[in-house]
Amino acid sequence: MRERGVAFFSGGKDGLYALYLAEKEGIEVPYLLTLKTSIGLSPHWENLSSLKALAENMGKKLLTFDMKYGSKALAEFISSLDVDYIIAGDVFLEDHLKWINLLAEKAGIKSFEPLWGKNTLELAKEMLNAGFKYSIIAVDKNKLEKTWLGYTFSSTRDIEIFIYENPTIDPLGEGGEFHTITLSSPLFKDEFTLEKISVEESERYWWMRFRVVGNDIKNVRVKGHNSRKDG
Repeated sequence: MRERGVAFFSGGKDGLYALYLAEKEGIEVPYLLTLKTSIGLSPHWENLSSLKALAENMGKKLLTFDMKYGSKALAEFISSLDVDYIIAGDVFLEDHLKWINLLAEKAGIKSFEPLWGKNTLELAKEMLNAGFKYSIIAVDKNKLEKTWLGYTFSSTRDIEIFIYENPTIDPLGEGGEFHTITLSSPLFKDEFTLEKISVEESERYWWMRFRVVGNDIKNVRVKGHNSRKDG
């Protein structure tokens, strides 16, 4: 019987690349799980309608969980899904890796962390060579200028330019320097474009309200973004 998993999903590159690698390993992933953080603002959660568009495009069910209910309740929720794996895209944040492993243990399943310990520059190149394309949707105000919002990585040249301009910033933003939304990947039926709605400021970030628009679902997405059902 084929093993199944649930993948943590923010729309960002790391989690989606982990999902891509899980499916290449033969793990079926019917569920994506987006967390509403109880600690500060999440630029990803604030753009939930766009995450719904990406999930729909992949033919996967998007689930949400409010972390105000705690990790124990999250583990119970995950255990109810009848899956074998929790899939996540941690690279070197050890505390988060430990949390994922503990969560999997409490849910009675296994964790799958295919990016763990990899060189972040090589990993960024690996993602792009696999067909991933992603844009910056939030920057830490103390580390990057807001002019980097919307900067898109579609080739290794884009990484080279970014590193040249920001030599102290991790190429994947693994220190929380920036957050991304994925616009193209082998998982998608369409390539998406990023449409900026506004630039906002929180205690930590400059971040974008945006919509993602796919080639074949443009009209549906624009309408859905403004509908009650999607809001």
